[in-house]
Amino acid sequence: MGLSRSVCASLSSPLHLLHHHHHHHYHPISSSSTLLRLPTPSPFLSYPLKSPILSPFPLLSSSITTPQSSFSSSSSPAMEAPPEGYRRNVGICLINDSKKIFAASRLDIPDSWQMPQGGVDEGEDPRSAAIRELREETGVSSAEILAEVPHWLTYDFPPKVREKLRHQWGGDWKGQAQKWFLFKFTGKDEEINLLGDGTEKAEFGEWSWLSAEQTIDLAVDFKKPVYKEVLSFFAPYLQ
Repeated sequence: MGLSRSVCASLSSPLHLLHHHHHHHYHPISSSSTLLRLPTPSPFLSYPLKSPILSPFPLLSSSITTPQSSFSSSSSPAMEAPPEGYRRNVGICLINDSKKIFAASRLDIPDSWQMPQGGVDEGEDPRSAAIRELREETGVSSAEILAEVPHWLTYDFPPKVREKLRHQWGGDWKGQAQKWFLFKFTGKDEEINLLGDGTEKAEFGEWSWLSAEQTIDLAVDFKKPVYKEVLSFFAPYLQ
């Protein structure tokens, strides 16, 4: 079986990116409105394990929290500035109780799925930006921050993407420098709404809970290296 009619009507199947899985059996993964059928992932053992740090920042939201044991009364630790020429951005790896990762299909890039991400406003703390972007893109506010990658990760835009975004953003960026956060979803799937909180234009068509391997496989090529590093860093939480 393939994707449901509602997905096929608006998007090409994300399985086109997985040509090397054609002979696998597929199993359904729940979606907000559809059942997606994606390949059964092999065990996620190909990436080296690293120990993620717990976020030491104080609470910024009554609904999105950090474990008490990771609180610190000191101010935020010094963090190196992102490389010059790169747009500041945050990435959100949202996982559920089954250790699956939230990903959604982009409306503007056929067959491409991604984890939530978004730009950091002038003077905005990356942690605050991550909480805001998660809510704006997915409607999720029932979540807690488990960990973060302590350094910036960068990717470069392909020339065509860079030119498109130069017109869209009004600035010429080499790529994005991202600060990544791991969130645990504490709500119910019904809370997830790809229209977000209504403050921004919708970016996604469908969503699903995926394995780490599927998340990387379905990402656009120029983001795959960052995805591999992020999910390697968060791997202890995905076991």
